[in-house]
Amino acid sequence: MRVTIAAVGKMKRGPEQDLVGRYLDRLAKTGGQVGLDFRDVRETIESRHSSVAERRREEAAKLAEGLDPDGARIVFDERGDTLSSEEFAAFLAQLRDAGRREACFVLGGPDGHDPDFTRSAEKCLSFGRMTFPHQIARIILAEQLYRAVTILSGHPYHRA
Repeated sequence: MRVTIAAVGKMKRGPEQDLVGRYLDRLAKTGGQVGLDFRDVRETIESRHSSVAERRREEAAKLAEGLDPDGARIVFDERGDTLSSEEFAAFLAQLRDAGRREACFVLGGPDGHDPDFTRSAEKCLSFGRMTFPHQIARIILAEQLYRAVTILSGHPYHRA
């Protein structure tokens, strides 16, 4: 199953970008062993519309462009479900084992996601009730995707 990340906002050069790159490189190198093929990160710029609703709609439209219509769309939102790392790995395995071609993990902009976009998602997840800057959210997602691969492969990286 292809794994992609779609995000509003661009990572700036620096230690955050390096850390995301490190985890995504590990994911790309090891994911194939468990049937998870990391493809890429699709970035879109933040909307400049004057209202929050308009910004969310424009960002949702840009995020939706190019997504596999048969793929699983997983959005991150503060009101989403919180999963343990083991539960997240099991969720990925369920998608893979159900024959899904793609799982796209979507990170919204500062205003969050358009409600219709969130409702149309396969799953809505949360990193918890705290708010994180975009760069940190992307680091957490990249690390958890890599951790899921290590859990599914029985690698000792995850020591729960």
